[in-house]
Amino acid sequence: MSRDITPDVRAIRLFLTEPHPCSYLEGQKAITAFVDPAITVDKTLYSHLSNYGFRRSGRYIYAPRCKSCNACLPARLVVNDFEPNRQQNRCNKRNADLTVSIARSIDESEHYPLYEQYLAERHADGDMYPPTMAQYRDFISSLWENSRVLEVRLEGKLIAAGVIDILNDGISAIYTYYSPDHPKRSLGTYMILAELVLARDVGLPYLYLGYWIANSPKMAYKKNFQPLELLINDRWERMN
Repeated sequence: MSRDITPDVRAIRLFLTEPHPCSYLEGQKAITAFVDPAITVDKTLYSHLSNYGFRRSGRYIYAPRCKSCNACLPARLVVNDFEPNRQQNRCNKRNADLTVSIARSIDESEHYPLYEQYLAERHADGDMYPPTMAQYRDFISSLWENSRVLEVRLEGKLIAAGVIDILNDGISAIYTYYSPDHPKRSLGTYMILAELVLARDVGLPYLYLGYWIANSPKMAYKKNFQPLELLINDRWERMN
């Protein structure tokens, strides 16, 4: 009889970057730890790493390891306890005319222009701008075996997309991009709601949302989704 053996993530070799400007807190220096790329990261190991606060970006699994700052707190939503608030209910109603599908691959000719427009109009001040096809392929379209893509369409046209990874205990939201031409639709909020529905439908308890940083305006939207759990001192605790 085979047994599910829990991997010892503490024994995995990590590589640290040199200090570099933090993308979220002005004036701060960040250090990132990357899992040894020579290691085969299967779904089980990936799931355990996520429980320890690691994330995926393209081909790499990483976590912040800053010497003088611990502001980046891994965050996840408790799927079965989530109840949409008024704003989120209105968001769902406004977008009742949209269709959501799940894809296993990406049509770059359709997705890349949307990604390019999104970065140009929403994140032109970020370190990912200006976008290139090479960057997109490295970061987004080189999907892992357990990756999926949520595609949101309006009358057949792609207006939002979200790359997700299916883990043993949840869904990890990797990256979302959407058309800025529909501001009243709150597509960023709608994508999280769609991911929550998917997690609930497939019976997974958590939706991993990356990092919560209290003093970063870019992270403020995550607090609108409750109950949110934060990884603090190696324990998941519900945000007060």
